[in-house]
Amino acid sequence: MNARVLVAGVGNIFLADDSFGPEVIRVLERRLLPPEVRVRDFGIRGLDLAYELLDGYDIAVLVDAAERGHPPGTLSLIEAEVPDGTRAAAPPEAHGMDPAKVLALAAHLGEGPLPRVLVLACEPKDRPDPDEDIVPGLSAPVRDAVGRAAEALHRLVPVLLADPAATPALSRPEESADLSAAGLAVPVAGGAEDR
Repeated sequence: MNARVLVAGVGNIFLADDSFGPEVIRVLERRLLPPEVRVRDFGIRGLDLAYELLDGYDIAVLVDAAERGHPPGTLSLIEAEVPDGTRAAAPPEAHGMDPAKVLALAAHLGEGPLPRVLVLACEPKDRPDPDEDIVPGLSAPVRDAVGRAAEALHRLVPVLLADPAATPALSRPEESADLSAAGLAVPVAGGAEDR
């Protein structure tokens, strides 16, 4: 039997490159993943995502913008550290989405283990100041990464459906040696990809 997989877009659509996750989900609405995969835009609804993680998935892939020190538009696949629920969870944010806090809350709320969590992250270029209310639109390098991320998910998900413990090869084998230094198969002029 195939695994249950959640692909969750997270981020604020009104804060520039933070809308990367929701934009990738919009692409996936037109280029569907297999029917046993739930694809959903959670935006900044962290509490909703925490409860969804408790719904018996084998693996969850969060799609988000994340600063990792790479050139803007770089995609990274990160294995999240899933908390065990023994520590007190941070209170949920009504209008925020901190994936670490969401995982801690889900672990605290649930009775069993959380699914394995991977994050398909994109290095942002434009991160608005906390004082700014609305900064619409993606920067050019992040906009270009949206399609690459959808393609990466179309390669990743079938592997994860077959084996949720797999670490999918996202690039040429010589670049996939470990979680911290592998690349995606789609070359980017002037950019680097890592996993």
